[in-house]
Amino acid sequence: MLAPMEDVTDASFRLICKEQGADMTYTEFVSADALIRNIAATTRKLHIAEGERPTAIQIYGREVGPMVEAAAIVEEAAPDILDINFGCPVKKVAGKGAGAGMLRDIPRMLEITRAVVDAVKIPVTVKTRLGWDCNSKIIVDLAERLQDCGIAALTVHGRTRSQMYTGEADWDEIARVKANPRLHIPVIGNGDITTPERLVKAFETGVDGVMVGRASIGAPWIFREMTSYLRTGRVEEISLAEKFALLRRQIRESVERIDEYRGILHIRRHLAASPLFKSIPNFRPTRIRMLQASTLDELNQVLNSIEYDIIPSIQQS
Repeated sequence: MLAPMEDVTDASFRLICKEQGADMTYTEFVSADALIRNIAATTRKLHIAEGERPTAIQIYGREVGPMVEAAAIVEEAAPDILDINFGCPVKKVAGKGAGAGMLRDIPRMLEITRAVVDAVKIPVTVKTRLGWDCNSKIIVDLAERLQDCGIAALTVHGRTRSQMYTGEADWDEIARVKANPRLHIPVIGNGDITTPERLVKAFETGVDGVMVGRASIGAPWIFREMTSYLRTGRVEEISLAEKFALLRRQIRESVERIDEYRGILHIRRHLAASPLFKSIPNFRPTRIRMLQASTLDELNQVLNSIEYDIIPSIQQS
C-alpha cells in the first residue's frame, strides 16, 4: 500500500504508484476543520481517479463534532475507505492534540473513532503509532479498544510519537499486535520498508498488509520491484529510461494540475529524494541546478543532461 504523505500522495502520484503495482493508495491527510470550512486546497485532496482505486481518504482532527462532519463530506466523495490519522507526529498537528497527539488522550481518540464509524456507511480504518514514547507503548491494548469501536482495519507505524522518524521501526511490536488472539481485524504494518527484501521480511511477521511511505518518494517504481520480488523471488529490472519517464510524467502532471511555477515547487521533494541521482559522483552542482529550476524548459534541460550525458559517461567509465 502507498502510505498517506502530506505534499506527496497527490492524485497523480497515487495513480502512478497504482500502475506500478501498489494494491491500494491513500490521499494526503485532510484537516477536518479545513474541510468543513470548505478551504479549496483541502477539498481538492478529495478527488479520486477511478484508475487508482481502491483508495482511502485520510482525515485528522481533535474534536468529535468536526470529525463527524468531515467524515460525512468525505463519504460524499466516494472513497473506498475512510481512514483516521492518529499517527502524524509533527508538532503543528500532534502538538495541538490531533494526529499522534491523540495517544495522550485515549478516551477522546476512542470517542472520535466510535462517532465516525457510526456516522458513515463506508469502512473506517485507523492509522496510529506504538504509543507516545518508549514508556507508553500501548498499541496492543489500544488495538483491541479501537476494534471495539468498529474499525475495519488498523495500520500501525512501528515507532512512538517521540521517535518521530528516527531510529528503527519496531516490527516485533507490530507482530505482537497481529498475534493477539482477541484481535480479528486486519493489521497493516508500516515503517522502514525501503527494499523488496524488507517487504518480504515484514510479511513474515504475519501482518495482512504492508504500507510503503518515504521509500516511494521520487521512486514510484519501487512498487513494481516489490511486487515482482514478492511473487517471483526476483526483482524486475526497470530501465533508467523508464524511471526518467515516470519522473518526467510526475513533473508534467504536477504542472498541469497546479501551474508551472507551483507545480515544479511541488515536485522538488520527489526530485530531491529520488534514488536515481544518489550514486552520481560530484553531483552537487547539477543537483542545485535541478532543484533551483523554475521553468519546465530549465528542468528538462537539466534532466536531459543527467539522462543522456552524465549517467552514460559514468556507465562507460
